Amino acid sequence: MPQFSYEAINEAGNTVTGTLEAEGSEAAKNRLAAMGYIPVSVQRGGGAAGGGGGSAPMLFLSRVKAQELILFTKQFRTMLGAGLSMLEILRVLEQQTENALLRHVCTQMTDDVKKGSTISDALAKHKRVFSDLYVSMVRAGETAGALPEVLDRLIYIISHEHQVRTDIKSALQYPITVVIALGIAFFVLLTFVIPVFAQIFASAHVALPWPTRVAIALNVAIKEYWYLLLGGLAAVTTALYFWFKTEGGKVARDAFFLHIPIIGMLFRKAAMSRFASIFSILQASGVPVLTTIDILVGTIGNAAIAREFRRIQDLIRTGQGLAGPLARAKYFTPMVVTMVAVGEESGNLDEMLSAISEHYDAEVSYAVKRLSDALGPILIVGLAGVVGFFALAIFLPMWDMSQVALHH
Repeated sequence: MPQFSYEAINEAGNTVTGTLEAEGSEAAKNRLAAMGYIPVSVQRGGGAAGGGGGSAPMLFLSRVKAQELILFTKQFRTMLGAGLSMLEILRVLEQQTENALLRHVCTQMTDDVKKGSTISDALAKHKRVFSDLYVSMVRAGETAGALPEVLDRLIYIISHEHQVRTDIKSALQYPITVVIALGIAFFVLLTFVIPVFAQIFASAHVALPWPTRVAIALNVAIKEYWYLLLGGLAAVTTALYFWFKTEGGKVARDAFFLHIPIIGMLFRKAAMSRFASIFSILQASGVPVLTTIDILVGTIGNAAIAREFRRIQDLIRTGQGLAGPLARAKYFTPMVVTMVAVGEESGNLDEMLSAISEHYDAEVSYAVKRLSDALGPILIVGLAGVVGFFALAIFLPMWDMSQVALHH
């Protein structure tokens, strides 16, 4: 097994060196991480660095995944707690990250910090990687002198958001695949199977039942007017694309998603969980309420709910609290409004919001399971409908033909 020499930082913030055996540079880094070390460089037999600086992909095609951002923030927090300077932290992060875009960002942030910039201002220049929420929390941590604690909360938020998105995608992946497969099967049957039987039925001069007539009409539409269908589909898709770029289009689209049976309730609960967790952590970090709502508008992920936040923000500016405007806004449940009101009166708003977040986390998990359970029967019914339609379209005329043959 190959031997690697390494330089790393331990939990105390000291630089350590040594050698270890591993199957490759990635395996060596994983072993160091398991030992509680942050790799600075890993070299095979004293050769080139295991991190490899090979030719990076074009930066505008690169993106930073949630897992990479979580790891980046954890390492940032560990080294900050160990007492390393900001420049040392950025140098280590730049050397050990595998993501080309994140490495490039670390290089630029290092230059900015050398010129006297704060870390939050350096982060703010890279919106492709760091969201408004990320930058605002780091800035609040710098201002309050509690950056390590704020980074802990930030790690929780990013991890929590990633887990919720992963659960929802997992629940929707199977039904989307089945629907696409059904669409392809429907198109193939209409294009290649129905025409063959249509010729047989025409030569037999039998009266065609409505399923067969519908199937033949659809086949004729695809065969004779495919260019009109494709043009119409392209026109509608283009129009919707540009409409969804407008504020009104975004609001209409996201409001529609919130009202879809089963799925809409899941989206609402996920939004309530995100609202409560982010609001709670920002309040505990000392971020002002109006600034918190500004951040929520950009991070809630739903334009319809974001518009309600803008209305809430306008009411708060007039001197009202949070619970009253929430009660007059759409999409916020009575439980959320009640617990926010109690939190405002008792002075424990961040604790109440944290409790709301925990409640809706459990609700989202239950809703995801319920969605998975409900989609199975719905897909079976859809599959039975497609199979039944084509079975009737093909076999009803054949039955009529057999009856005519028997009578003759």
